[in-house]
Amino acid sequence: MGAMISNLAFVFRNIFSKRGMKGKSVSGMNYYACLSMLSLLILTPFTFAMEGPQMWEAGLQTALTQVGPNIIWWVVAQSVFYHLYNQVSYMSLDQISPLTFSVGNTMKRISVIVSSIIIFRTPVQPVNAL
Repeated sequence: MGAMISNLAFVFRNIFSKRGMKGKSVSGMNYYACLSMLSLLILTPFTFAMEGPQMWEAGLQTALTQVGPNIIWWVVAQSVFYHLYNQVSYMSLDQISPLTFSVGNTMKRISVIVSSIIIFRTPVQPVNAL
């Protein structure tokens, strides 16, 4: 159920993003940059209000003890790759229709799930296969 809601939200994001780019001299990269900056401005106060400084400190200490000092590099690498993934997504969405993009994304998700099951040898029950 959660995957279906995620797919639906992704489709709506694609449709509204494509509409936002339509008729304006805004490329996919510019649209993504504006969206990222707006998200940062809107969500930063909520993050600090909800999490609080003591939660950040406790979370960092827990991460350092469980993962080690390499946690910083893992977070930076993950952030860079996630940003690049989204940037390429918006550049692609600028060139193709939202439906084509959503179908491609669904196929990507299926291939990631199947390959991770094969690589990590995760046992799959009949209920999980649905």
